[in-house]
Amino acid sequence: MTSQPLDDRLSKRNFDMLSKYIYDYSGIKMPENKMTMLEGRLRRRLRVTGATSFDNYCDYLFNQGGLETEDIYLIDAVTTNKTDFFREPKHFEYMTKMALPDIVASGPERRIRTWSSACSTGAEPYTMAMVMSEFLAASAPDRDYFVLATDLSTDVLQKAKRGIYQKELLQPVPPEMMRKYVMRSTNNKSGDMRITPKLRSKVGFARLNLMDDKYPVGDPMHIIFCRNVLIYFDKPTQQHVLTRLCDCLAPGGYLFIGHSESVTGLNLPVTQVANTVFKRM
Repeated sequence: MTSQPLDDRLSKRNFDMLSKYIYDYSGIKMPENKMTMLEGRLRRRLRVTGATSFDNYCDYLFNQGGLETEDIYLIDAVTTNKTDFFREPKHFEYMTKMALPDIVASGPERRIRTWSSACSTGAEPYTMAMVMSEFLAASAPDRDYFVLATDLSTDVLQKAKRGIYQKELLQPVPPEMMRKYVMRSTNNKSGDMRITPKLRSKVGFARLNLMDDKYPVGDPMHIIFCRNVLIYFDKPTQQHVLTRLCDCLAPGGYLFIGHSESVTGLNLPVTQVANTVFKRM
């Protein structure tokens, strides 16, 4: 295998082809000021595929059928996966104080279905599971719950399934929840911790592309989180994604988006009930 020249750079032509493909595939906008970032993230893919340059890599993708096998790895390389436990904590407070009591009071369903639609490495769905477990144990012990966790990136899904995290990432978890839902590593040097098997059993992981026309998630959801994803989409893509998500939301169900995001100008069958929280009409 020939090594890639260190001074090889991504041309404007190749960047345009890649950014268009990334947008069509994932809805993620890749403006020209992201060229250096894209170049850096793709260098590993050049090494893995044996490409000798960005020209060689793009020729492999677009002219030699390489996208048939490389598409998932290309998207994995460009997606951003920032995540924290109890990120934007006001949402979890609203879940506990308003959304979950309303869902329990208004429906006979024995199992509350929730969905983390861009779950990254798993901090969000495991946080949702902790909140659900605590609430139901205290207020509705006859009810059960399940969290569906999906993402476009296969790499982050593998990490999420393992449920292993550095101790620092788990610092936002309240001490009582830490005792119940997190196990300390037997290797004191690693500093890693793991979500308990019982809590992991309540979360199911699957790959899903929010750009798809339909989301095969089964029965309607009572709560859907789609946070800090819309910022990467233009307005038409936001409309597409949120319309599909609302199609998956049960009447009276709740949709949570990121605190920096907005649905202004979008036509959706929801009404705002709190800051970045919406209820299906």
